[in-house]
Amino acid sequence: MSSAWLLPEHIADVLPVQARRLEGLRRALVDRAQAYGYELVVPPMLEHLDSLLSGTGRELDLRTFKLVDQLSGRSLGLRADTTIQAARIDAHLLNRQGVTRLCYCGPVLHTQPSGPYASREPLQFGAEVFGHAGLEADLEVMELAVDCLAQASVAEPVIDLADARVLRGVLAGVPLDAQALGELVDLLSKKDAAGLAARAGSLPEPARAGLAALVELYGAADVLPAARERLPARPLVQSALDELEWLAGHLATSRPGLRIGFDLSDMSGYAYYSGPRFAAFGATAPGALARGGRYDEVGAAFGRNRPAAGFSLDLKQLAEQAGGGRGRAAVRAPWGEDPALRKAVRALRDAGETVVSTLPGHTVEAAGFDCDRELVRVDGRWAVQALNAVAS
Repeated sequence: MSSAWLLPEHIADVLPVQARRLEGLRRALVDRAQAYGYELVVPPMLEHLDSLLSGTGRELDLRTFKLVDQLSGRSLGLRADTTIQAARIDAHLLNRQGVTRLCYCGPVLHTQPSGPYASREPLQFGAEVFGHAGLEADLEVMELAVDCLAQASVAEPVIDLADARVLRGVLAGVPLDAQALGELVDLLSKKDAAGLAARAGSLPEPARAGLAALVELYGAADVLPAARERLPARPLVQSALDELEWLAGHLATSRPGLRIGFDLSDMSGYAYYSGPRFAAFGATAPGALARGGRYDEVGAAFGRNRPAAGFSLDLKQLAEQAGGGRGRAAVRAPWGEDPALRKAVRALRDAGETVVSTLPGHTVEAAGFDCDRELVRVDGRWAVQALNAVAS
């Protein structure tokens, strides 16, 4: 029999020091999003399954925990992603005519971890812009994503740009069923040039050449000129490359220290994205810290097919990159019944200070706080001094 205190695999408690770091980062990211004009929403963890999986495809279906509602008998799901919920809120609860900016931060649940050390309960932060089809919205969410990495002091941030329309342009006019397309997407994602060549052997030569080129089209600024030379000169491809160039130029101007790259074979969420997409990395992070892009079809299932762009990240993963840092500065105070002492403690707390009382028979054991001062009685009154300072 397993121990009652053991948690399921890839599920973990968040202990005080990490929880303090997470909460501080959550507040910083929400505040930063609100500085851009994003409004905070808190969707429910549980929804009808057909709503949660609307337009999101098989991948999210396999990652979603499912159960039966004891009240209605309908199938319910525990959300594996919050984007579709934000689209529902935009479409039916707000139903605004102009641009709507929404942000959120809350847990999501996955049936399978995304990697060997990944949590099945990420703390997802995200931001979505609904109602604007122009590149200005794409640029805004990219800049906000980079700002979020900056809030966590991520070293040497990198943003890789791609576009779902490049592959669609390369394969334009080629009859492929869903399974065949899925195989090509998988091989491109793995950058498996040999496997891709074998699988694409029966395709028309322009498509074969384009697929072979895509595997190699990743790197710095020279990727775009190479793509214009090597990919089929089709309007959809050229439009996508033009927009990537525009976005990269504006990012370079507004974020001079940001490294900008391109990965035209990045197929993450290929069936989901409808235009430019991006992934943001840090120098020491094992994978992408944030992903996003344009997904104009996200609201179609709710009867309101509005333009949409956004991104999301796992706050737990981002907090790991932020480092531990020092504990929160605090004042250590003795416990006592002296009304003057209790008044002094209340006054400090009301002023925003953290005051940790030493309970009788114990010492302060709060690793998340850095008690650098103490409340001591000096000349008949209670005063704050540097810890271990000698009273004069």
